[in-house]
Amino acid sequence: MEEDLIKRLEAAVTRLEAVSRSAGGAFLSGVGETAADGASSDPEILAYEDLISQCVGRVLSAAENIGGQVLDASKIVAEAFNAQKELLVRVKQTQKPDLAGLGDFLKPLNEVIVKANAMIEGKRSDFFNHLKAAADSLTALAWIAFTGKDCGMSMPIAHIEESWQMAEFYNNKVLVEYRNKDANHVEWAKSLKELYLPGLRDYVKGHYPLGPVWSATGKPVTAPAKASLPGAPAPPPAPSAPLFSSESSKPSSSSNQKQGMTAVFQQINSAGVTSGLRKVTDDMKTKNRADRSGVVGVAEKEIRTSTQAFSKTGPPKLELQMGRKWAVENQIGKKDLVIDECDAKQSVYVFGCKDSVLQIQGKVNNITIDKCTKMGVVFTDVVAAFETVNCNNVEVQCQGSAPTISVDNTTGCQLYLGKDALGAAITTAKSSEINVMVPGADPDGDWVEHALPQQYNHVFEEGKFETTPVSHSGA
Repeated sequence: MEEDLIKRLEAAVTRLEAVSRSAGGAFLSGVGETAADGASSDPEILAYEDLISQCVGRVLSAAENIGGQVLDASKIVAEAFNAQKELLVRVKQTQKPDLAGLGDFLKPLNEVIVKANAMIEGKRSDFFNHLKAAADSLTALAWIAFTGKDCGMSMPIAHIEESWQMAEFYNNKVLVEYRNKDANHVEWAKSLKELYLPGLRDYVKGHYPLGPVWSATGKPVTAPAKASLPGAPAPPPAPSAPLFSSESSKPSSSSNQKQGMTAVFQQINSAGVTSGLRKVTDDMKTKNRADRSGVVGVAEKEIRTSTQAFSKTGPPKLELQMGRKWAVENQIGKKDLVIDECDAKQSVYVFGCKDSVLQIQGKVNNITIDKCTKMGVVFTDVVAAFETVNCNNVEVQCQGSAPTISVDNTTGCQLYLGKDALGAAITTAKSSEINVMVPGADPDGDWVEHALPQQYNHVFEEGKFETTPVSHSGA
């Protein structure tokens, strides 16, 4: 038995070293001596190391064939799983904490998740779907925060499945976009899903179905020392969307607030603050000034509008970048935008446009409309997908075919589908006021409008939730 255990431990160490090298140093390396001793013979920790070695290693292997941001995001996924392994080791040595202590305990995992979210901020990347799938998937690791049925979370297994559903929306986009283009991206998307389903889900089901088991005789929670990451980027100074926070649990001090505001008003009323101010006379008031009529001239209004629009959005663009991507950016009030020299290998990315109309004449690979308002798009054919994200009041007309149409985080979307586009798969998420216009039975007849549901009923039956759209009278 001892020889078998030693062989298994040696194999686990070998696998971890191999995965650590493939991650390019992204794994946390500073496991303390006490934690390492506790993990050396623990079946739960050994099984988690197997999960990292096999499933996370497969994600990293596929990402290395892609490189760039996809590899960076995959390294963060590996780092998050390794951070959770360290927490699982500490759970066995720590007393169950209160809410504030739990936030401090989970801080290392929180910081890694913040790094993943930072990759999807700002201007949309060409690999946005990869980055979003990876970042959203990490919410599944919050299963470790389950402390009982009254903690406000789903059971650990259910939480993992629900979290993956959020990430799967973007993971499926990767599969659709690269299905017939690049097997490396397809392998990456498949391996990312299998990391969680069945990988992490089956691990939790087998070892922690009711959540982590804390030590009754262990030490109380203390803030862990921050592990050093050679070559890893520093986390952002202010976490934008942490999973856990102990700030809300801290009682506010009303007396301190009162004292602070009293001091402010005392300083305002002091003579030293107002001594240097000039008194405003009646002739200095705007309503009494002779040079202000209250009417803004046309020329002055145009100057103000154009200056303000340019300063907020940047210069307008309509150009082909690197021979592969048409960039249409910051177009305001342009009704005659046209792309007519395109091919099936090129993509179109429309960003920050307002009150404009774009015509795409010819077949392109995919079209993305991002952060646009009152935007109209008319296109012929797309090879992969048409998608609109973070938009308000857009109208889209497909004159040819489109296998997939995606509407994400959009309010007000009118889709006009020609007869060749009726087979399109329409996917919606976090969107409202979506209407689809299709040709009527009579070729010369009116178009027929169909409203896509935005409300759903969820009923728990026979061990699972059944979801059906809400039907309204007259609909």
